[in-house]
Parts: sequence; structure tokens; C-alpha cells
Amino acid sequence: MDLKRAEFIVSGIVQGVGYRYFVYRNARPLGLYGYAKNLPDGTVFVIVEGKESAINELHKILKKGPSFSRVEKVSISILEPKHDFSEFNTY
Repeated sequence: MDLKRAEFIVSGIVQGVGYRYFVYRNARPLGLYGYAKNLPDGTVFVIVEGKESAINELHKILKKGPSFSRVEKVSISILEPKHDFSEFNTY
């Protein structure tokens, strides 16, 4: 199985618009584990582990965002998995 870890930083209008819950609703069905968290600078940090194909699909979804968001940029770093998540959460 081709497991990877990805870290995303999502910028734009992504706080106060349900973005973290949007990530949660989309990451779980893809079989991804990790979390989404608001950062003090107004961005959202998302870290996930799972199949590379699922991470690629989530990347596309993150670029769209929920209806009230306006995503300007999604940066991604692909890393080796650490296997330290057992579910997906929001903080």
C-alpha cells in the first residue's frame, strides 16, 4: 500500500466559514487520518495520512472549499507517514 503523509496550508477566506468541518466531511470518506486546525495568521493547517491517491483527491477538494470560503492558495508538503493518527479530527 502506498501510504503518505501530507501537510497543507490553506489561505484565503478559510476561517469562520466551516472550512475545517468541510475538510473533516471530505477526508473521512477518503480513508484519511489526521486533523484540520485554524492558525493565528488566518490560514488553515491540514495534516493527513493515507493512500497517495486519496491525498491527491483531498488536495483537489481543498482548492474548492465550502461555498462561503474563498481559497486563494493551497500549499502541500508530502512526507513519509508516521502512523500517529487513528481518526480525523478538527481543532
